[in-house]
Amino acid sequence: MSRWLPCRRRDFIRKLIKLGFNGPYSGTRHQFLIYKEHRLSIPSNSEYSVPQLKMMLNEVKEIVGRQISLDEWSDL
Repeated sequence: MSRWLPCRRRDFIRKLIKLGFNGPYSGTRHQFLIYKEHRLSIPSNSEYSVPQLKMMLNEVKEIVGRQISLDEWSDL
């Protein structure tokens, strides 16, 4: 069985682009990705811890409108 692992920022952005996000674009303090009319801020640290990754994926779930499972995340 798989488990959540920390994710590099570059890989996180690549996976979100596969989910249909556009960007990253430069903002005033953070870069952000766009999905339809929604905007998701991307923290600037080079690697995201598991709790931070889960928190951001909860935001993605709200934007996309569906849950992203560990298996789906691993396959992206």
